Amino acid sequence: MTAPHIPAAHIPAAHIPAPPAAPSAAPARRRSPWPRSLLGRNLLLIAALVVLGQLVAVVLVRQMILQPRVAQVADGVARNVAALSAGLQALPAGQRAAFVEAFNLKAAQAAQAVPTSQPRRALLSPLERQFVQAVARRLEGGGTAPGGEAVWRRDSTGVLSLRVVHDGTAYWLHLPSVFPTREFTGAWLLATLISVLLALWGAWWLQRHINRPLGQVVGAAQQLAQGQAPAALPEDGPDEIATVARSFNQMAQSLAAADHERALMLAGVSHDLRTPLTKLRLGVEIAGPGLDAPLAASMARSIDEMDGIVGQFLDFARVGEAEAAAMASLNDLARAVAEAQADHGRSLRLELAPPAHLPDVPVRPQALRRALDNLVENAWRHGAAPVVVRTGTAGATAWIEVADQGPGIAPEALERMREPFARGGGAARSGAPGAGLGLAIVDRVARSHGGRLELRTAPGAGLCARIVLPLA
Repeated sequence: MTAPHIPAAHIPAAHIPAPPAAPSAAPARRRSPWPRSLLGRNLLLIAALVVLGQLVAVVLVRQMILQPRVAQVADGVARNVAALSAGLQALPAGQRAAFVEAFNLKAAQAAQAVPTSQPRRALLSPLERQFVQAVARRLEGGGTAPGGEAVWRRDSTGVLSLRVVHDGTAYWLHLPSVFPTREFTGAWLLATLISVLLALWGAWWLQRHINRPLGQVVGAAQQLAQGQAPAALPEDGPDEIATVARSFNQMAQSLAAADHERALMLAGVSHDLRTPLTKLRLGVEIAGPGLDAPLAASMARSIDEMDGIVGQFLDFARVGEAEAAAMASLNDLARAVAEAQADHGRSLRLELAPPAHLPDVPVRPQALRRALDNLVENAWRHGAAPVVVRTGTAGATAWIEVADQGPGIAPEALERMREPFARGGGAARSGAPGAGLGLAIVDRVARSHGGRLELRTAPGAGLCARIVLPLA
């Protein structure tokens, strides 16, 4: 036996599972010391790599060039010092001072012949310290250390001298040309800075060409999220960027085709239902004298409710229809809706902004009129009088809102009410007839205009629904 068919509009709202409510707020992002933008991260990475590369180059030069050279020079100096020490030992004691003086004079002349633009420094540089330590190890290791421990000094002329002791007398041998003093000139720092600047400029140029198509994708995605049809993205450039643009274009086309098919099916089914509803209404009117008056009135009300639901389906399907935008006044739109409501015996209270403070906005008039009619109908159906329509501006936006004095909606259910077929949790709102498409239609219309639907409620203060539209 098949189960009896129950119309969807007559299913109690409590039996329909509600979609999960959207999170009230996104979790706060943890502040990171790293740059947030891709450009900043790339620049930081490239600068770090350049500096690291220069440091590696310095280590390689030190290990493969300077240290072998220091070892080679230290060997030669150790042999020369050993030879000089042996020569001094062979000389009579009275001639040693003259020999050392003559040797130092030649060394001083050689030091003056070497041009240098660097000031003389009294302290040993790290490279010189490594050199004298290597010479000391070779002299002590070979057993030729003159007078025990090797002692070095630098005089006012910047010449390195080694102490030689013979028979209790200390002699200082100048060795200026063996390992000349080399000061740090800053060339490495300048080369590193130039390399970093060139790398940063190259990274900025490359990132700019990457950010441009990414920015186009972001803009198109925002338009798509607002219910608008974005223009096709250019599919040129590098393969990766072209693939992203091509995939996005295909996704946008597929979404547009699916939305069009759903709207077409919904509009077709709703339009086809109008014919049997018209026949039912005509049958009730013809058979009216033969029917019980309360039964005839109940059947007429049910037909009107079904016709209203079908009308909501048609409005929901027509939101995406192409309609030329035109400049319109929100005040004129509010007055037109108030006049139409007055024809049905309903009085709207208008609180409109002065025309001088409310410029015309670019809208699709029919779509926006349907959205405002839905808000007013929801206020009468689910809320309570007085129903107020207000207009105003805020920054670069204009707004029009409808407020009632009904029981309102639970704050946690506001976001869910934007979804199609969603019903409010309050008794007054869940028990009234309707398909649950009113706020969904308004939300789609607002997003298709590049605006948004704002919902506010307070206990005992009813619901306030505001359509915010950009002025430009």
